[in-house]
Amino acid sequence: MMAAPSSALLDVRDLHVRFATARGEVRAVDGVNLSVAPGETLGLVGESGSGKSVTLRAILRLLRANAAITGEVRWQGENLLALPEKRLRDIRGKDIAVIFQEPMSALNPVISIGRQIDESLVAHTALDAAGRRRRAIELLDLVGIASPEQRLAGFPHEFSGGMRQRAMIAIALAAEPKLLLADEPTTALDVTIQDQILKLLLRLNRELGMGLILVTHDLGVVAETCDRVSVMYAGRVVESGPVDRVFTAPRHAYTDALLRSMPHGGAARAPLRPIPGQPPRLDRAIAGCPFAPRCALVEDRCTVEAPPFAVVAPDQRAACWASDRLAAREGVA
Repeated sequence: MMAAPSSALLDVRDLHVRFATARGEVRAVDGVNLSVAPGETLGLVGESGSGKSVTLRAILRLLRANAAITGEVRWQGENLLALPEKRLRDIRGKDIAVIFQEPMSALNPVISIGRQIDESLVAHTALDAAGRRRRAIELLDLVGIASPEQRLAGFPHEFSGGMRQRAMIAIALAAEPKLLLADEPTTALDVTIQDQILKLLLRLNRELGMGLILVTHDLGVVAETCDRVSVMYAGRVVESGPVDRVFTAPRHAYTDALLRSMPHGGAARAPLRPIPGQPPRLDRAIAGCPFAPRCALVEDRCTVEAPPFAVVAPDQRAACWASDRLAAREGVA
């Protein structure tokens, strides 16, 4: 994997998201820091409810009215969290685009695919009607949809799952964004279509020089496609670094447990090693490390003192009191 370029395209600093609910405040994102450089692919992984999708939506303030967002999201010298809504609309879709998790929900079922692409082109380009039509055909062809001119008139229900996801990517790419936020873009697709979609995203990432943040549950996908990875748990980034380093020498007990819970090559019928217990409730205060109740390496201070998110190896950070023990077990210097 290539090294991360030095200048960040997007820099998220101390991001917090709180939801006001009838049962009290839910801390969905709790002090997240991450960055992505031009042409770089950052994987965001963790169990359901760890805050991955909320983090992506908070970057562009695409959350419901009961959400309170604090921190900084630095984009080309501007803090997106402090911008007026009108200025933010200029950036959404044009400079930063999103591929949502479920295209059948994100696409408008009563508007043709061609018109949905056209809406983005009207908002973010100076093309006339003929130019927008040519661009829409180019986009559908770019994402691998056959007979793109005829498909412009098609509606989402007339497309297969893989084709709907490709159409979503075409809409996201309409204004040639500098950064693409992909929220589990291959969920519920068969493995062949997953592979096609991921190869497409990586090709566009490489050819267009886009930054890409990829949210996924699949650690194998991250290993194959990403330059760096940030592991999230209970709304926090608990480990980050180059993919090859984090996956071969994890320095957080949660990352280690995730990797050990995956199927591995070897003896047939080898039992899986699931992580016991459940993630903590985010509407309650968490004392110490949030992973402590489920951790095989827990020690006394883990339950009362939150570990700092610190440098544990070159380009690798983790928030774990057992970091040195993990390194010793793996034989890492």
